[in-house]
Amino acid sequence: MKAILIGIVSSLFFAVTFILNRSMELSGGSWLWSSSLRYFSMLPFLIGIVLLRGNLKELLLELKTNPVKWVLWSTIGFGLFYAPLTFAAASGPGWLVAGTWQFVIIAGLLVVPFFYKAIETTDGLQKVREKIPVKGLIFSSFIFIGILLIQLQEADGGIGMEMLLVGILPVVVAAFAYPLGNRKMMEHCKNEFDTFQRVLGMTLASTPFWIIIACIGGATAGLPSAGQILQSSIVGISSGVIATVLFFFATEMVKHDQNKLAAVEATQATQIIFVMVGEVLILSAPLPTTYSFFGLLMIAGGMVLHSMFSNRKTPIKVNELETKSL
Repeated sequence: MKAILIGIVSSLFFAVTFILNRSMELSGGSWLWSSSLRYFSMLPFLIGIVLLRGNLKELLLELKTNPVKWVLWSTIGFGLFYAPLTFAAASGPGWLVAGTWQFVIIAGLLVVPFFYKAIETTDGLQKVREKIPVKGLIFSSFIFIGILLIQLQEADGGIGMEMLLVGILPVVVAAFAYPLGNRKMMEHCKNEFDTFQRVLGMTLASTPFWIIIACIGGATAGLPSAGQILQSSIVGISSGVIATVLFFFATEMVKHDQNKLAAVEATQATQIIFVMVGEVLILSAPLPTTYSFFGLLMIAGGMVLHSMFSNRKTPIKVNELETKSL
């Protein structure tokens, strides 16, 4: 339950991303700068935190020792997550991006077979592919249906092929990249690095990707405005530092239990609730319709089911050891 509550709090800070990205898009800011500036603004805060905690040196040594894994999975987990998300926000309506992003609660379950675990059997240790938790998938699908109901209030005109390509598909890519990169780095780090170190390490390792994105932004759209820099910095602190650290901490707490991990990742569905409230208060968006309220009830019900199921104690049949990478 503690990990789920932390996940919900993190989704509140994540919601700032959708609201401010929408605001920056309306003011004409380039998505290339919106995405790269977020991670550039995260670095000073994360470096300061890890430095004050006295464990920066060991992280830098780890990055130097295993650069390929860090750059690969950090670029996937951060780069292929946030760049498509901001591209979609600049190309399609905010409601479509915020709603489609919630597919992450299902995508997080579908990437489970990419991981192995070692179990002790009568024949010794054997690596076994992780299985998709069926009940978790059912509960997550229940939540996703609630999100689709919320989307009905905005989808009166239908979704054309162009909107599908620029507003939905990039977000689906992001929905798979985020949990995959996060879990692969958890698997690599094991218990050797804390959450702050892992977030800083992934931010540093993905920096080459963000430099490329920023260079393209400078060449195609010129320098960012002061307003875009400020709003991107707010997103960086709120979503990039506070929300990411909270979410990574929550997933770290339950990383050896696929059902509990699914429940924590499902908390991100509450983002759409915070986004709706924020858009009404800040961007003067219309109030939710009846469909939306039914959707909110389904999201809440799915979260309750996730919480109840993930906290059930089941007997352990085998001695599960540390998960092994694919």
